[in-house]
Order: sequence, then structure tokens, then C-alpha cells
Amino acid sequence: MYRCGVSTEPRMFFRVKPSGERRYLQIVENTRAGARTVQRVLATLGRVEQLAADGRLDTLLRSGVRFSETAMLISGLQAGTLDISASARIGAPLIFGRLWQETGCRAVIEHLAGDRGFGFALERAVFASVLHRLVVSGSDRACERWLDAYQIEGAEGFELHQLYRAMAWLGEESADQSGATRAPRRTKDAIEEALFARRRDLFSDLSVVLFDTTSLMFSGQGGNTLGQHGKSKDHRPDLKQVIVGVVLDAEGRPICSETWPGNTADVTALLPVVTRLRERFGISRMCVVADRGMISAETIAELEARGIDYILGARERGDAEVREVVLADTKPMVPVVVPRARSAETVLEVKEVVVGDWGPGSKPRRYVVCFNPEEAKPNFCTARENVQAVQGNSGLGAV
Repeated sequence: MYRCGVSTEPRMFFRVKPSGERRYLQIVENTRAGARTVQRVLATLGRVEQLAADGRLDTLLRSGVRFSETAMLISGLQAGTLDISASARIGAPLIFGRLWQETGCRAVIEHLAGDRGFGFALERAVFASVLHRLVVSGSDRACERWLDAYQIEGAEGFELHQLYRAMAWLGEESADQSGATRAPRRTKDAIEEALFARRRDLFSDLSVVLFDTTSLMFSGQGGNTLGQHGKSKDHRPDLKQVIVGVVLDAEGRPICSETWPGNTADVTALLPVVTRLRERFGISRMCVVADRGMISAETIAELEARGIDYILGARERGDAEVREVVLADTKPMVPVVVPRARSAETVLEVKEVVVGDWGPGSKPRRYVVCFNPEEAKPNFCTARENVQAVQGNSGLGAV
């Protein structure tokens, strides 16, 4: 039984009881007396110095150690009589192995690689490489050495060239290129589509699809087709990069990913993904959510022509309609509390502004304006400090 985080079960321990210049060793037990903890002396073994000098304390402890496996291991290790064999870590393989199994990754990869005749357990090599990246992240060469410390079912004795071949198989171009985006279809695309097919049902039209991209820079040789100079989000325009896009459903589960040349513009990235979701995943109805970097007049027009709902971030300063019409709207905002992780909350002020609703035949545009007071405070302070610095340097007084 636990109460207020403290164990209320009886607990015994050794205690040294001073008495003048002498010290006595006692066995004491903690017990509960109502709301209080009371210590009860079970036995007084004698003076500490005499017990240690004549070896009686060591004899007593060795006599009782046979009733505790943990104490036996510690005692054997200290005495040098414990035979230590090789050890291996099993935690991460067990946890992620279960997820790998339940999500269908193992079955799908085994099915797709079943008739290739690689001569080794390809699926196990892929799992080992994925697990390595989850735990420590690193190259295939580092993965070979890392495997020595882990016990992974079916992954014993892999050689480096086998890990290379497993990763190369994931990147092999497919014979069927229908539904390709800005890069050729590869084995990993077939895996994503098969995994989605395993968990879809009659109601798998996605109410919300979240899409975003980022850039990954790299140095060294390689990446001749994908590695390009482009707008660097890492502020390293001197290095080549690739663009990675990820599509998630409303529950945060990944649907697919894309890898494109590093000079791909965000505004050209959304429509190819929408095409793939319809043609390769069979998703006819969806609502696409993307950030403001994906917006262009052509993108919005094409989404509307295809009958696809969308929620797109809008540029506050770069869009004249937002700047002159939406932000000028005088309707009051409504406070909204958004639950966050670990019981935290974010308070926003929100309002709806509809533009272009001129009756039948018109195409009104609905804007949702959000204001975060907490985020605005530091921005306001920074702006005020900048203004004061400029006024001080120019010799102008306060405005």
C-alpha cells in the first residue's frame, strides 16, 4: 500500500545507536501508528567496533545473504567469484520490435522482398538499420558496430555490405512510375502505400491531412540527383541539401514521405503530393492543411478545381487582401483555450472573417485570425527596443 508517495509497509534496516562514547548496532523496523511512522528496535547486536573486529558482523551478513539473490550477486562480484558472461541490450529491440510488428512493417517488407533471393534476412537488416537510427542515429557503417551491443532477433552476424544492400533496396526505382511526384517512385513508396492499405477501412477518407517540408543539408560527395543548392533553412547556402516532405493524418500517424531535389520550391510541392494521395492511396476526400510557404494563386485555384478542401496559412504582410481587408476587420475576437501536453494550456484570441461573399455565384474566402497574447509580448518588447535604439542613434526624441 502506498500513501502520498511513501511506502507504508514495514521496512527493516540497520541503525547505529550512540550511547556516550560507545556505538551499538541495532536492527530496526519502521511501522505505522495511525498517521505516524514509528521505529521499533527488533534487536541490539552489540558494539559496532567489537562486531567488526572479531568478524561476527561479516559472518552474520554472509549468513543472511543466501536469502537475497541481489545481495548474492553483489557479494560474488566483490569477492571475484561471479562468472560474468557477455551481455546484450534488449530494451529498444523489444519495444520497437513490437511496434514494427503491430504496424505491419515486418509483414509488408517480407512480402515485397519475398521473391528477390537476397541470401540474408532483408527485413531484419532494414529493422536493424531503422532501430539504429532511432536509438543513436548514424551511418550504416556505424550500425554494423552498434549491433554488437544489442540482441535483435534474426539480426545476428550481419555484415556491412548486407546493410548497404538493404538500404539500397528501399531506394530502388519502381517499374511502375504512375503517381510519381517530383522524384521517381521507389520501393519505400510501395511500403508506405501497403501500410496505409492495411489500416484503412470504409471510412478512410481523411478529414485532415497535414503536410510540411524541411531541408536537410549535407557535406561530402554523393547525392548527385537530389543534392542541390537552394533556400537553406539551416542558414548554410554553401552546402547542398535535399527537401524532405511528410504527410500526417489528424492523429499524427505518418501516411507518406517525399524526398526531392534541394532546389524545390515549397509552392510547387503540395499539388504532386495531393495527386499521389488520390492516385496511389485511393483517398478521394481530404482536407489539406499546409503552412503559408505552400500558398500561390495557382495552387489554390487547382485545389478548388479538384474539389479538395484546404486550410492554408496566409502571409500577413505579403498578401494585400489579408493586410488591407482581413486585419482591418473590427469584429471582436473570442478567447479560446487550447489544451497542450502535460496539462498545459495555450490561450488564443480568434475570430472569423469572410471576404468576397457577394451572393450566388461568388467564391467567398474564409479567414480564421488567431492572436497569441503571450507570443506577442516579447515581439512587442523587441520592436520597442529597436525603435528606441534608432531614435537614440538618430538624435530624435521619444515618439
